[in-house]
Amino acid sequence: MIYPSSFETKIGFDQIREKLRQYCLSALGINEVGAMSFNADYATIVRLLNQVDELVQLKAKGDTLPMRNWWDPADQLKALAVEGTYWEEEHFYHCRLALVTYFEAKNYLDKNKETYPSLHQLIDSVVLSKKVVEAIDARLDNTGKVKDNATPELQQIRKQLRAEEGKVRRLTEQLFRSVVAQGYVPEGASPTVREGRLVIPMLAEHKRKIKGFIVDESATGQTIYLEPAEVLEANNEIRDLMHGERREVIKVLKDLTRFLANHLHDLQAAFDWMGKMDFISAKSKLATALNAVKPQVFHSPELQWFDARHPLLVFSFKGEKTVVPLNIELSEQQRFLLVSGPNAGGKSVCLKSVGLLQYMLQCGLLVPAQSHSRFGIFQHIFIDIGDQQSIENDLSTYSSHLKNMAYFLKQSNANTLVLLDELGSGTDPNFGGGIAEAVLDSLLEKNVWGVATTHYYNLKLYAENRDGIRNGSMQFDTKSLRPLFQLEMGKPGSSFALEIARKTGLPETALQKAEQIIGKELTGLETLMKTVAEEKMLLSKKEKELKEKQELLNVELNRYKQLNQQLEGRKKEIINQAKTEAAQLLKETNREIEKTIRHIQQSKANKNETRKVRGSLQQLATKVKPEETEKPTPPVELKIGDSVRIIGQEVSGKLMSIKGNSAMVQFGPLQANLKLSQLVRSDLAEVIPPELKKAQAVGVNVMAKQASFNPLLDVRGMRAEAVEPLLIQFLDDAILLSQSQLKIIHGKGEGILRKVVRDRLKRTKAVASFADEHADRGGDGATVVVLK
Repeated sequence: MIYPSSFETKIGFDQIREKLRQYCLSALGINEVGAMSFNADYATIVRLLNQVDELVQLKAKGDTLPMRNWWDPADQLKALAVEGTYWEEEHFYHCRLALVTYFEAKNYLDKNKETYPSLHQLIDSVVLSKKVVEAIDARLDNTGKVKDNATPELQQIRKQLRAEEGKVRRLTEQLFRSVVAQGYVPEGASPTVREGRLVIPMLAEHKRKIKGFIVDESATGQTIYLEPAEVLEANNEIRDLMHGERREVIKVLKDLTRFLANHLHDLQAAFDWMGKMDFISAKSKLATALNAVKPQVFHSPELQWFDARHPLLVFSFKGEKTVVPLNIELSEQQRFLLVSGPNAGGKSVCLKSVGLLQYMLQCGLLVPAQSHSRFGIFQHIFIDIGDQQSIENDLSTYSSHLKNMAYFLKQSNANTLVLLDELGSGTDPNFGGGIAEAVLDSLLEKNVWGVATTHYYNLKLYAENRDGIRNGSMQFDTKSLRPLFQLEMGKPGSSFALEIARKTGLPETALQKAEQIIGKELTGLETLMKTVAEEKMLLSKKEKELKEKQELLNVELNRYKQLNQQLEGRKKEIINQAKTEAAQLLKETNREIEKTIRHIQQSKANKNETRKVRGSLQQLATKVKPEETEKPTPPVELKIGDSVRIIGQEVSGKLMSIKGNSAMVQFGPLQANLKLSQLVRSDLAEVIPPELKKAQAVGVNVMAKQASFNPLLDVRGMRAEAVEPLLIQFLDDAILLSQSQLKIIHGKGEGILRKVVRDRLKRTKAVASFADEHADRGGDGATVVVLK
């Protein structure tokens, strides 16, 4: 049972019903939409949901269930029960087309009954003989007209009729050519039919020049339609034959009607199926438009929904905006939810969503939510929402609310879902809040399920302390002062009245007075709730970021595991392959050795034979010998006195001495200590292309840098952003000049410069190590760097 009678209008289901009517293909389906009603039987609801779900799946696979030529025969089926009545040809024609579609659909579902059991069960309950279609086909042609051979009499009449019509046509055309030659016919006119008779159009001023009968005239009176006297008798004969034909056709139609009357019950069942199937198709189209699914359904009341969306908002937004989903949970322990929050924050939308989706489900419609959502079955759904003032019944808005409350308390039970919007509003807040609390308490004592919205603090406190009910709030962005339309379970919401008033431009003086009137205690509570809401939002944001990072980490971890598994698999594959090849080579080697020994024994160590055997063994050794990788050309050894260059440079110097891996090179007046690996003999140096020469001409002057380079860098007092480029240049110069040890003084302070320096050192590949200077020489205020 639902209450009040305007329940569907209040939750917006009337618009859903209208959408379904638009999706229907025929009046049969539209009638089913009108008959759709709230159902509380679990088995019926599940059966209806399965039917829609199966059709959605069928369409998703790209299959098509035949659904065309639907025809509503309500009046014609009633006529079948009346003796002496008959269907016209067009009725049989439409009936045949609809029944052909029915048999095609039945054939499809019979073949796929395992895949679509609910749809098959629906059509399998209809038992209609194909003889009905065969009987119609035997008497009517493809255009829906009675066939000539339906009876011998009809066949004879139509034969005579065609002969007489041919005779009249030939005679009329002969006369027509005559009057045309005499100029009696309007230009462009030709013989035509008026009142079932073939006539000649003539100008009115010549009507007495030809004998005949005027059958009709044009609207202006300038043209008359004359039946020549010569064809009058033939036309009369045609009229008689046409009457005779009609009598024979009626006999055929009556006979066929009596045949269908014997199958009236089966025909009614078949067309009922067509109506239901049209209705199911409309429901599947609605489900597709809403991206709706069949959720988990339970016998008893239950409500745990994930990502539920208000259907009317989905249609209203048309994909341009995203509907904020609703996540809500009620349980045996907490059957009631009290939703609070700012005005226009979505409280009423939340309430209507609960009512609309639950009602849709119990009407057999799929719902826009996640498929793992849990929907229970309620015996009753009651709602109190909106302005219900009634002048006729002398009821104010608040009196109307109280009347509804009285009805709810009398009629509700543990299988009832109650929806209460702005509970307690419409009267003095002190009294309204008290009455509202008493109503809630009475409903909870009866174990009623429900959702209520409010602004009253006493109800929020009540929900916090009373078993069986919990608070919920609509989230609000306190910075932009805009609603987020997200329901948060477990805590009450603030009305944000002062903040919204401030945003709308209410003077600050008025707001300060309002705060004084409200009182510090209530204002403080409001501020506390706002702070909690902000912290909650921040925490949710952090949790979301952490979740995203965790998901990214999991992806990378899975990728690593897959790569590792692939490498391990490849490793085993290579080892197995090597073992196989080794075993094969060993087998060939043993065979060759045995063959050699046998050959030597047989040839008694003849020199020629021994030479041949040795050659075979050498071929085998070559075969099993591992392939050698190409060795690099050994570097030319440098000697004291050689003319050398730094690799990549053009300036030559003289090698003065060599000590281990280092060498002293004289470049003009300067000497440089360089690593041997950096030097090349001048005559063996690569020729540098002209473009590189040009670049080097404006590039690095090694000797100049060698002369001016200082292995000590002091960055104390500098800003962190200025240190980075200076440090990079310092390291580049040191590496170029083959310095082995450097020292960077950054000071102690807060450690910012030390961190900048050491971060850069970590990222420099040429740095072998770095550490704090000795305590006597600055400690952690300086960093000693060792280059590779």
